[in-house]
Amino acid sequence: MAHEPAGSGQGGVVRALQFAGRGDRLSALCLGAHSDDIEIGAGATLLGLMDRGVRLDVHWCVLSGAGDREKEARASAADFLSGAAATQIEVMPFRDGFFPEQGEAIKSWFELLKQRANPDVIFTHRRDDAHQDHRQVCRLTWNTFRDHCIFEYEIPKWDGDLGQPNLYVPLSARVLERKIDLLISHFGTQRSKQWFDRETFLGLARLRGMECRAPERYAEAFVARKLSLA
Repeated sequence: MAHEPAGSGQGGVVRALQFAGRGDRLSALCLGAHSDDIEIGAGATLLGLMDRGVRLDVHWCVLSGAGDREKEARASAADFLSGAAATQIEVMPFRDGFFPEQGEAIKSWFELLKQRANPDVIFTHRRDDAHQDHRQVCRLTWNTFRDHCIFEYEIPKWDGDLGQPNLYVPLSARVLERKIDLLISHFGTQRSKQWFDRETFLGLARLRGMECRAPERYAEAFVARKLSLA
């Protein structure tokens, strides 16, 4: 990580550390319970890394995808990762809404995943997410990958469970628009949901951008519970 320039005084921006720069190689494991989770929670962060020239190796795992949802998951992941250096996309058939009841099978899958993945950073669900599937994925992420850098992303929803993040990734307006366009175009099965629209995604990014004084006003936010700086 390297320092990026920061402003001074009341009108400045939060001093930033650059996670990876142009030409750097970075491997990421992205975990989502459902087919749109990774895109909503960390999609613009991934697009932004690639946009600024980071050579991104991505292992993208969706645990619940069947039928149309699997088709959406694979097509969306391919578009989001079109600029990546290398990709591996997995869509599993675990039953949506029943992850706690499938705990042993999902735990076994995580143990096999650990043998195949050793990423620089992991994106997963937030520990305090109101959705039981999301919480289960987060719990098993921490239980399985004990020596890794883990960023927990947030998913807006009817439950109103948004928390207080402590890690922000400022976004360009162009990258955010790309994320939202891809979400709306790929997930037709979700458009009937009251919260799944452009205003929700734009509004959350604007709020997080305000909290970190993002230069272009937008950001994605995460919970980083344990970090080690060399």
